[in-house]
Amino acid sequence: MVSTLTPEIVSAAIAALALALVLALFSERFRFGVDYFHMVIGHIGGWAILLLTIAISYEVFARYFLRRPTEWAFDVSYMLFGILFMLAGPYALSKNAHVRGDFLYREWSPRRQAGLDLVLYVVFFFPGVLALAYAGWGFAQFSWMIGEHSSNSPNGPPLYHFKTLIPVVGALLALQGAVEVARCVLCLRTGHWPPRLSDVEETELLILEQAAKAQELQQELAHKQQEQQQRGAV
Repeated sequence: MVSTLTPEIVSAAIAALALALVLALFSERFRFGVDYFHMVIGHIGGWAILLLTIAISYEVFARYFLRRPTEWAFDVSYMLFGILFMLAGPYALSKNAHVRGDFLYREWSPRRQAGLDLVLYVVFFFPGVLALAYAGWGFAQFSWMIGEHSSNSPNGPPLYHFKTLIPVVGALLALQGAVEVARCVLCLRTGHWPPRLSDVEETELLILEQAAKAQELQQELAHKQQEQQQRGAV
């Protein structure tokens, strides 16, 4: 499907992305605002897990106990999972939670981490995300044009609402990507990663943070004991 995006729309999108990058470079409030926006979207998308569980559970009950399988369970299940997967993308990016080779990455200095991230954002992330938004616009536009419905069941639900999420999520990923690029630039400049909004954390990260704090405390106590011993020797 060929997208019918006009040059004016493409130029406006590029200008908006550049403006977001400039604002993210100079405004911590803007960075936190984008983080918070995607955190809210991620939390809303998380409810798809509950709805998906209810739908699948009812389908199992209806199929094996009532002997009356539903016509909508399959369509609803992949739509809900798709919504969850897509809305989790910007949220995970805002929390720096996407998968990477942490066994190497976490041993590097912040500047080295930021340098690598910056290269990967420019070379891989933005081309892929912008291609997703560009192609998704065409798919969504065509789906609305023909009033597309699912062909997996006789009473298939409409698909145009679902396909509209593709370009929307592409735009959201590009927005969060601009904020992350700004964080990389600031880290290269200062040597420290800019702060992020706090949210739920994985248990492994909490354990590592506690271990790091305990190690710092032990080193500080050992340093003080060494100073006291040196003073007593004098």
